[in-house]
Amino acid sequence: MSRGRSSYVGAVPILVAVDCIILGFDHEGLKLLLFRRKIKPYQGEWSTIGSFVRPEESVESAAARVLESHTGLENIFMEPLGHYGAVDRDPGARVISLPYFALIRLGKEEINTTLTHQANWFDINAIPPLILDHNQMVAAALKELRRKARYRPIGFELLPEKFTIPQLQQLYETIYNKALDNRNFRKKILSMKILERLPEKDKSTSRKGAFLYSFIPKRYEQMVEKGVDFVL
Repeated sequence: MSRGRSSYVGAVPILVAVDCIILGFDHEGLKLLLFRRKIKPYQGEWSTIGSFVRPEESVESAAARVLESHTGLENIFMEPLGHYGAVDRDPGARVISLPYFALIRLGKEEINTTLTHQANWFDINAIPPLILDHNQMVAAALKELRRKARYRPIGFELLPEKFTIPQLQQLYETIYNKALDNRNFRKKILSMKILERLPEKDKSTSRKGAFLYSFIPKRYEQMVEKGVDFVL
């Protein structure tokens, strides 16, 4: 080989992308944010939200940029979710994807903001077919969410600042995909002393109403640091 000649002459360029698997929770349950792809191939089909990593940014910065540019949301809980690098995973180019999963508290403002960015929320049990290997990414995100929910109170990332015990139970039933005993759930969650009962009540579902709670940040942080078993 002559001096100065690259051994990679003729090699196929490899692109690096990030995909954001964005999960949200409201009174109806756990949801996934998707949008219709705007470019070929697969134009018009449902996809997670992603972009190529720019030369001047880190992968984490790229994920944060993608999240904000497509949803209008900032400072959201995000964690990496491995990598997807099959040679034939994208017919358009040789692309390696580094997905992140994000958790969002869903209120009217968040829903309206994402709609203005032409993104749609789908019930986690009614996800349409997705392009490429995005269904695999979503399955991996749900698996990771369930794994983390076992040793840290990650569910609080999905709840509003004030919530009821039934709302908290509904969230964990959705995460675990199984029914939980009402009495045992209430007893265990209150025994952790991670919740503060507020003087307010939510009367949207009954005349008597249910007390609202908020989590205690210091106690929450202690549980995360210790890796307390949070199986409910």
